[in-house]
Amino acid sequence: MKVLLIKDVKTLGKAGEIKEVKDGYGQNFLIGKGLAKLATPEVVENWKAEQERMARELRDELARLEAEKITLEATPIKIEKPLAPVGIKGSVGNADISAAIASQLNIELDKKHINLKKAIKSIGTHEVDAKLGHGIHAALKVEVVGV
Repeated sequence: MKVLLIKDVKTLGKAGEIKEVKDGYGQNFLIGKGLAKLATPEVVENWKAEQERMARELRDELARLEAEKITLEATPIKIEKPLAPVGIKGSVGNADISAAIASQLNIELDKKHINLKKAIKSIGTHEVDAKLGHGIHAALKVEVVGV
């Protein structure tokens, strides 16, 4: 019996491979546990089409993330804070930076993905690292302006 592996099977092979197995092992264990499907031409074609669709979506997402990275690195993010006798009142944190990016650049970036070693408490330009996903990082320039 030929089966198409849907998930990696430790002793048999990786997902996407077509393997020849004994009928009982294939039917009762692999197909029964959802690790494989019977390798008919229709199932194989559907698997290939699904893999191509997933690869295309990944390429599109990576292209979108690269475009966002270029935009984020090229445009400084301005945040206005009231002045104090020394520095600014309060501080600029992840949530402030995330909200400023959403309002100024129309890019949704979760505050958890902004790496701030400590809160910004002074005016001026500060470098901040942001994780966009799939291993892509952007170096943001946050400009804190006193009002």
